[in-house]
Amino acid sequence: MRVSLNITNYSWDGDPVDRLVDVAQAADQGGIDTLWVNDHLMQAEPGTTTDEPMLEAYTALGFLAAQTRRVRLGTMVTGVTFRPAALLVKAVTTVDALSRGRAWLGIGAGYHAAEAEMLGLPLPRQRERFEILDETLALARQMWAGDRTPFSGTHLRLTDPVASPVPGRRPPVLVGGMGEQRTLRLVARYADACNLFDIPDGGGTLRHKLDVLRQRCDEAGRDYDEIDKTVSARFDPTQAPGDFVAHCRELGSYGLTHVVCITTGPWRRETVEALAAVATALG
Repeated sequence: MRVSLNITNYSWDGDPVDRLVDVAQAADQGGIDTLWVNDHLMQAEPGTTTDEPMLEAYTALGFLAAQTRRVRLGTMVTGVTFRPAALLVKAVTTVDALSRGRAWLGIGAGYHAAEAEMLGLPLPRQRERFEILDETLALARQMWAGDRTPFSGTHLRLTDPVASPVPGRRPPVLVGGMGEQRTLRLVARYADACNLFDIPDGGGTLRHKLDVLRQRCDEAGRDYDEIDKTVSARFDPTQAPGDFVAHCRELGSYGLTHVVCITTGPWRRETVEALAAVATALG
């Protein structure tokens, strides 16, 4: 069971740059698999206000690439309409180059209508967003293969989709969301990982979603076992460490392979170190 953390809040006391570096280096040194950041232009965590600090995701990841050596880096997750598709692929390509091959493409259809309205971001109808997501995933695959054939989709048209430098290995792709008809089909078709949510119902929802993903893989001719099954779960550093270890093992018993932890408020070095102890216990 791999263990990652997701930064959703930058409201630290003191110098926020120092605190961010502390968190990233603690993750890097502590055996955390991936350091994710959420991709919003304003604070969106429940219980916060929109004027609290929020860093732009790919600028932050580029900075973190220089502050770390081992931990992987990605967004959990980018709304597909926030950036033109080729710009998004270029941003991930750049993070991958700066981190020497540690970048993820974490992507989803997007949902935050208030943010889009406030900041002038595009948020088409849901059906159109999923069409754009499908085409963006296909485009990323083509660009990272070094294929400059013109790309012509319903929404995306590129005459020469150049991506230089071409990554030495294709960055892995995570598609976030639990929708059975669209999202999990795209996971089966394109993704190296899915991301589900830790719903406290005894595992019923998670087992069902994994069953659906297996069906979608069968339909696509994809090996289900190739896909990293990640789940976003809340980490409480005041909880007995053994309790969270036990919960992670329970999640693993459902077929999940990777726990992505969020916490209330900003991460701190001591919180990351507590999570690293969990990762060590899980082996």
